[in-house]
Amino acid sequence: MRRKKACRIRCSFGDVGLFHLPLGVLPRASKRALLRHYAQKPTGRHAQVKTTTELSIERLRAAGETLLEDLSREIYRAQSGLAPTAELQPIYARHAGILGHDAIAMVRELFVAATEGSEERRSARLLLDWLADTHAQRSLASLDEREIAWEATAMVAVNDGRSIPYQRAAIEIANAERRDDRLAIERGRAALVARELAPLRRDRFAREKELVQSLEIAPDYPSTFTALTGIDVHALGEECRVFLRDTQSMWDDTVSEVVRTQLGIRIDEATRADAIALLRGRDFDVAFPSSDMEPAVRRQVAEMGIDAEAGGRIVFDTGEREGKHSRAFCAPVRVPAEVYLVMRPHGGQTDYRTLLHELGHALHFGYMRADLPFEYRWLGDNSVTEAYAMLFDHLLHDSNWLLRYTSLSRMDLPAFRRAAGFEELHFLRRYCAKIQYELELYGNGTPLDSLPDLYVTTLTGATTFRYDPADAFVDVDPRFYSARYLRAWQLQALLGEALVQRFDADWYRNPRAGPWMVAELFGEGQRELGHELAARVAGKGISFREVVKGVEVLLG
Repeated sequence: MRRKKACRIRCSFGDVGLFHLPLGVLPRASKRALLRHYAQKPTGRHAQVKTTTELSIERLRAAGETLLEDLSREIYRAQSGLAPTAELQPIYARHAGILGHDAIAMVRELFVAATEGSEERRSARLLLDWLADTHAQRSLASLDEREIAWEATAMVAVNDGRSIPYQRAAIEIANAERRDDRLAIERGRAALVARELAPLRRDRFAREKELVQSLEIAPDYPSTFTALTGIDVHALGEECRVFLRDTQSMWDDTVSEVVRTQLGIRIDEATRADAIALLRGRDFDVAFPSSDMEPAVRRQVAEMGIDAEAGGRIVFDTGEREGKHSRAFCAPVRVPAEVYLVMRPHGGQTDYRTLLHELGHALHFGYMRADLPFEYRWLGDNSVTEAYAMLFDHLLHDSNWLLRYTSLSRMDLPAFRRAAGFEELHFLRRYCAKIQYELELYGNGTPLDSLPDLYVTTLTGATTFRYDPADAFVDVDPRFYSARYLRAWQLQALLGEALVQRFDADWYRNPRAGPWMVAELFGEGQRELGHELAARVAGKGISFREVVKGVEVLLG
């Protein structure tokens, strides 16, 4: 799935995203603390960050766009296998003039002076969000470079003598027909991660916490995130706790049956590697041939009334390439003029779902209005773009879509939809667990050394599949990006309802639907917060209510 500006190209490589710092909801005392922090005159090495040309909001926008384009192209090339690694620090150095205290002070003044609820305040909030975030990302660039370089060259040693590129490990696990083979690859992967990648990620998280908490906005990282973004992660964590409780019996019944019938093992034997193989959906491969995938998806988008390539602005990079990440992503290098949809094939229905997900992102970025200011095209609440991605990947839950655009037979349709319901519930419970674990990871109440055990307990408890402690600092969405995914699940359910009401159940092939989506959804960029978009389009607030209904329908 995607996940994928500075550190993740579309602000969300795969599951990983930027920590955005919009300040519109700061309590008054927190605002004063932040303003005091940035009002201090820079000293020492910070004194170097001076502008050689007088700053203005226009210059900041122009230079900021150039910076993000440079970073995005660098990371896109590295993670698509077109370059061996990424060099981020020289890019930050070239743009140092807009990343210092002068720029932050200028935008802070605009933010404070703007009227609450005005476009000026919204714009200044997004710019201040980005500047504060980029301040941290620049400090972490050397660690990001090391991780990108490591991922490009790391090899997993399997006990049968094979060596597998780290980037292909997940693909090999998913495609292994024998359980012994996938468990052997997983043991080699986990040992490599524990030895080499986990220490890098642990160091990065510790430094990121320190950088964010140095703003002195709130006592800890989670409450700082809540104060600065308007997303109450503690409240979302409580929503997730209730979701896990309310769906426990549904999950117990479903997972026991699936593990027994599909894997032929006891439920207490199942590992995360088994889950990866299970979700691969090999039994349905014949209905999802790779040769038909891209033509079918392009045809559907054309029937919806828009061009899948957005007049050449969207480039499909969907073939096999050595060094390409196994996890798909969308890379908007110039918004909206140059957008890359990148995926490395796994096979079967997983690829269809992945392509649809990343296509939702690509259409969003490729059809944004070019006249929108920088901050509305590049910045904002990524719950919005993730909701568009999920809106498209959830088409694989629609019976008529499946019959029209795939080779799935009516006889196999009920089994496939039930498998899709299992997958949906699994990922929802997994992400509900992730946000709870990340609250502990970013909080100050649990020692770093205790987090691996907590990770295993939390994720295994929610999904039943046994997790490995090696992934405690690797299987994480930095800056609570999991919150964006969870809110996107809620938002896409409402968007789907709204599309059905406007364009009927087969909105995805209604030639009026695509132009409406371009005008009312994609074209607006990420100017709105997720809940604002839900209120405008669906007239409702976001919650798990509609999401649970959808799962219940799939499971029958």
